[in-house]
Amino acid sequence: MKNLELNIDNVLPFVSKEVLEGYQELTSYHIRHLHQRTGKGSDFLGWLDLPSKINEESIVEIEDAANELNKKIEVMVVIGIGGSYLGAKAVIDALSHSFGLSLNDRSFPKIVFAGQNISEDYTGELIDFLNDKSYAITVISKSGTTTEPAIAFRILRKHLENKYGPEEAGKRIIAITSEGRGALRSLVEEKGYRSFVIPDDVGGRYSLLTPVGLLPVVQAGFDIRQLIAGAKKMEEMTSPEIPFWDNPSAVYAAARNELYRQSPKTEILASYHPKLIYLAEWWKQLYGESEGKEKKGIFPASVNFTADLHSMGQYIQEGQRNLFETVISIHNPSREVLIPEEADDADGLNFLAGKRIEEVNKMAELGTMLAHVDGGVPNILIRLPELNEYYLGQLMYFFQKACAVSGYLMNVNPFDQPGVEAYKNNMFALLRKPGFEEETELIYKRLNK
Repeated sequence: MKNLELNIDNVLPFVSKEVLEGYQELTSYHIRHLHQRTGKGSDFLGWLDLPSKINEESIVEIEDAANELNKKIEVMVVIGIGGSYLGAKAVIDALSHSFGLSLNDRSFPKIVFAGQNISEDYTGELIDFLNDKSYAITVISKSGTTTEPAIAFRILRKHLENKYGPEEAGKRIIAITSEGRGALRSLVEEKGYRSFVIPDDVGGRYSLLTPVGLLPVVQAGFDIRQLIAGAKKMEEMTSPEIPFWDNPSAVYAAARNELYRQSPKTEILASYHPKLIYLAEWWKQLYGESEGKEKKGIFPASVNFTADLHSMGQYIQEGQRNLFETVISIHNPSREVLIPEEADDADGLNFLAGKRIEEVNKMAELGTMLAHVDGGVPNILIRLPELNEYYLGQLMYFFQKACAVSGYLMNVNPFDQPGVEAYKNNMFALLRKPGFEEETELIYKRLNK
C-alpha cells in the first residue's frame, strides 16, 4: 500500500538542501524529547502514541453507541467548538457526497454542528430544521462551561426534552467530556447520559483519534478503523528511529521553519479539491493555536483552487513576497467524468474532448505551482494516493507530529493556548458575569472615554 509523500523540490530554489540537512540533529532531538515526554507541554502528549494504543474494546464501544442511536434518528447534532468539532468536520466533509447523497450502502444520519458559533440566526435556523426531524445530540466539552457549546447545549437540550420528554431525551444525548470533573460530567452523573472520556493529556486540536473525533465520524457512517490504521502507519513513519530525510514530519517542520527564518511569515495551505476546505480549517487551528505565541509563529491561511485562483491568485502571484504554499494533491479521484466534444466548438475546448476533468485539474495544479515558484513563492507538495479514511489518518497525524516539532523549533510550547482567554475575559466583563465586577468597571470606563 502506498503512503503519503512529501516533496520539497520547489523549496530548494529558495533553501539549499545543505541548509535543510543542518536541521537533522535538531529535529531528531525534538522528536526524541516528544517521545520521552521531556519537552514543553509534556503533560499534553497523549495523542502521540494514541494510534497504536487504541484497543478493540474502545473502538467497539464507540461503534455500538453510534449504531444504537443511528437506527432511530435522521439527524445527529454535534455540539463543540475548535478542536472539539473541526477534526470530525474535516473528515466527514472530505468523505461525504458534495450534495448530501449517501456514498454508502446503508443510510446514516445527517451530521450538523452547533456550538461552534454564537449566531442567533444560525441557532434559530437550526431549531427550524430540527422541529420536524428525529434527532439526537453529541455534546463535546472537557469542562462543560465553554460559552459557545454550553449555550447551544442548554438551548438544544431543552428543545429535545420538550420534543420527546426528559426520559427519551436522555437516551438521545451522548456526552464526551472529562472523566471526573466539570459541569458536563456532573450533568452526566445526574441525568445518566451515555458518555465517553476526553483524556486529560490530549488537547482539543490533537483530539481527532479520541471519542471527540471518532464518534461523530462513525455516526456519519465512515470507517474509524481505517482512520486509525492510517494514523498508526504515520506514527511509525515519523518515529524517533526514522532518518531525517525519510521522516515527512521532520522534513516539513524543517522546511517551513527555515523559510520562516528567511522571511515568509504566512503559509497558505492550498488544495484542488473542495472537499478539503474544512481540512484546511482544522489545519489552521492546529498551527495557529500551537505556534502563535510570544510574538512568534507562521500565520496559517488557506485557499481552495482553482476557484481561489480567480480571487486570491493575483496576490499570490505578484503580491508581497512574504508567503509560501503547502499544496495537498490527491492522486486518484473517486469519480470519472469525461469532457464531451461539441460540433461547433464555440468555447474552443474541443482539444480537451475525451479527457477527464481531473486531467485538467492536475495540469492546473502543476501549472500554478510552476508559476508561483517563478513568482517567488516556495511550494511544499503533499501527495495522497486517494481521499479515504486511511490516507486522512496519515495526513492528519503527519500534520500533528510536524506541528509539535515545528513549535519546538520555534522554542514555544505547541500544546497550550494562553492567548485564547483574553477575548473571553472581555466578553464576560461586558456581559457582567459575576466575579468580573472590577473588569467590567474598567472596560466600560475604557469604552466611554
